[in-house]
Amino acid sequence: MAKTRIRIGITSARELEIEIEDAGEFIKSMEAGRTDGSIVWVEDFKGHRHGIVADRVAFIEVQSEDDGSGVGFTAD
Repeated sequence: MAKTRIRIGITSARELEIEIEDAGEFIKSMEAGRTDGSIVWVEDFKGHRHGIVADRVAFIEVQSEDDGSGVGFTAD
């Protein structure tokens, strides 16, 4: 499964950027957390767990490794 990078803006003008496997599951967890004001726990590729207070999140940007938006050069 491809890595997915998640960048989260917190209302205190800070961001948390992590790489996870399942963006869909993360989004569902954040949507549920926003409705009940809970802490959403997510584990990154390195095994670190991050607790996110869902009602403090200002935005979520999801960028798949497969989306081809990176900049690079190749030799033909």
